[in-house]
Amino acid sequence: MKKSSKSARFYAFLSIGAAVMTIALKLGAYLLTGSVGLLSDALESGVNLVAAIVAVWALTYAAKPPDQEHTFGHSKAEYFSSGVEGALILVAAVSIAIAAIERLFHPQPLEQFGIGLALSFVASLINGGLALILLKAGKRLRSITLRADAHHLLTDVWTSVGVILGLLLVPLTGWLVLDPIVALFVAVNIVWTGVKLIGESGSALLDAAIPHTEQQLITDILSPYDRQGIQFHCMRTRVAGSHRFVSFHILVPGEWTVQKGHDICEEIEQAIALALPETHVFTHLEPIEDPVSWDDEKLN
Repeated sequence: MKKSSKSARFYAFLSIGAAVMTIALKLGAYLLTGSVGLLSDALESGVNLVAAIVAVWALTYAAKPPDQEHTFGHSKAEYFSSGVEGALILVAAVSIAIAAIERLFHPQPLEQFGIGLALSFVASLINGGLALILLKAGKRLRSITLRADAHHLLTDVWTSVGVILGLLLVPLTGWLVLDPIVALFVAVNIVWTGVKLIGESGSALLDAAIPHTEQQLITDILSPYDRQGIQFHCMRTRVAGSHRFVSFHILVPGEWTVQKGHDICEEIEQAIALALPETHVFTHLEPIEDPVSWDDEKLN
């Protein structure tokens, strides 16, 4: 666990460095051209920087071992990071919309057009490359923080592409209003990203179950035991950062010894943990003949 957390923090620090570079490039592009579209792009990169800083805090806190007040660990801190990032995206969208609406009613000519777009293009290449790196790392480390950061960066890339294409049409058409119109489209686009991130974080904080594919994997592991007269119910699962928590009841013949029942529980727990790394499995052994054992089946 400690090694994975350090690796995740490394990528978060990498994200901070990239955010500083892209902010400088995009802000320079805005100052050279006066384009509100490029300003909106720079503001979104500012959100990237704040989000990356929050991600470092979240990953550091999530790596702390369990204590008396947090016996299940601190993994859920990652969801606060992605939730904060979603909220910051919404704030950036409002700021972009305000600037775009003002420029829509008071269009202004763009200056040093080519240099500004070149700077924005370089910033987009940096964000695109980093996003691919974070997606791969987030999948490997099962980190929602890194995945959220990666998806946000990809949104930033598409935003930049839209801004660049829109601004290229300004000198061709002479329509100065295209600049603020593009900025408004950027605002709408990143609102969707922000709402999605907040929704995912909220769902996880409410103990959302593990994905259906992983639930099916557990079912496949348990299926062979049916032929041994063993049954299962009250399956509950949840995700907390890179950790999974799985609990269920194992019903065995009442004539079995405690040792035999314990061995079966250990065997099943280890099989699930092997198939799904970083999974904490909790089992409860019950006699299959006792009606009381089935009373809690409705909780499943």
